[in-house]
Amino acid sequence: MSKSPTRRNLVPLSVFAIAFTLGAYFTFAAVQGDFGLFRRAEILAEAARFEAERDILRGKVAEMENLTHRLSDEYLDLDLLDQQARDVLGLIRTDEIVIR
Repeated sequence: MSKSPTRRNLVPLSVFAIAFTLGAYFTFAAVQGDFGLFRRAEILAEAARFEAERDILRGKVAEMENLTHRLSDEYLDLDLLDQQARDVLGLIRTDEIVIR
C-alpha cells in the first residue's frame, strides 16, 4: 500500500504551517513580550526619567548640605541665621517697621 496523494501533500503543508506559526509567535514575543523591543524602549525612557529626577534631587541635597554647613558650629553665616530667624520664628529687628 502506498500513501495517498492527499496525505503526501498534507505533511509538508502541516510542517510549514507549524513552522510559520512558531516563527510568528516568537516574532510577536520579541517585539511585544515582557522582554521585547517595546518593553526595552519603555525601560530606557523610564531610566532616563529617573536619572533626571536623581540629578534634581542631588542638586537639592547639595543645597541642603550647603545650608546645613553654613549654620553649623564650625562655620556660622550670620546673614543666613538672620534670614532663618525671620522666616521660621517671625522675628524682626527693633528698628524695622512691619506693614500688613
